[in-house]
Amino acid sequence: MLHAVVTGNVWATKRVEGLPHGAFLEVQIEGTDSRLIAFDVLGSGVGERVLIATGSVAAAWFPGKPPPIDALIIGAIDDPASAG
Repeated sequence: MLHAVVTGNVWATKRVEGLPHGAFLEVQIEGTDSRLIAFDVLGSGVGERVLIATGSVAAAWFPGKPPPIDALIIGAIDDPASAG
């Protein structure tokens, strides 16, 4: 699992058939200069810290035939200062 920060949206008006509803977001892996495109079903926004699952685990989360996704945003990292 990776920690990352959402850095931008990736607009893809044409998609392969069978891709679930969600958005493509560009993320930067924390502590590196590495960026990747992750699929988001949570509604994450730019600047938000997120957790990323990669590889076959990312695609296996979806029911039925796994979609062609190899990076999936699976959670938002809460700011400890704002936690109740």
